[in-house]
Amino acid sequence: VELDAPAGATLLLYTDGLVESRLRDVWTGIEQLRERLAATAQLTGDDHSPPLEALCDDVLDMLGPGDRDDDIALLAARFDGIAPSDVAYWYLEPEDAAPGRARRLARRALSRWGLDDLADEVELLVSEVVTNAVRYAERPVTLRLLRTDVLRCEVGDDSPQLPRQRRARETDEGGRGLFLVNRLARRWGATRLSTGKVVWFEMAARAQ
Repeated sequence: VELDAPAGATLLLYTDGLVESRLRDVWTGIEQLRERLAATAQLTGDDHSPPLEALCDDVLDMLGPGDRDDDIALLAARFDGIAPSDVAYWYLEPEDAAPGRARRLARRALSRWGLDDLADEVELLVSEVVTNAVRYAERPVTLRLLRTDVLRCEVGDDSPQLPRQRRARETDEGGRGLFLVNRLARRWGATRLSTGKVVWFEMAARAQ
């Protein structure tokens, strides 16, 4: 399931032990939780969301007591949002020219954001990850750069096969992509999606 999360949106994850007890069925508990959250939103307004700890305390005070058989787990997260000007997104045809185009697009975006000092390393890593994506993709590859307190690069393709890092031999012409990503990036990973996968890496953003 994929949902759009606007800036300031709050996500609550909980076990059924929170909303269900011997004195209350699960659907009644969910409705009481929904009503309390809606009332809190009306009182605070969109621009003044309550601190997450206070929100959790309020929910636990309301639903916590009762005769229960299950443990309670509650997790709250808030999405701060990213300004459109801090996001760059492109589609790349899965062809030999894609890595070169990805390098040029990435360099322009970094220059616009004042991150020229990252350009050489980011270009190299973008090229390696896009090259790997193009090798297996049948549909256009996506390239997305996001600037927050770090620079994040995401490359998506329609192949569900997750990449595996391996040590290339001196005689190998390729196979060093993830080795370089692992060495140069602050952190990296891969996420399998219903439409394929996304390989991502992050670099420390140091605006000039």
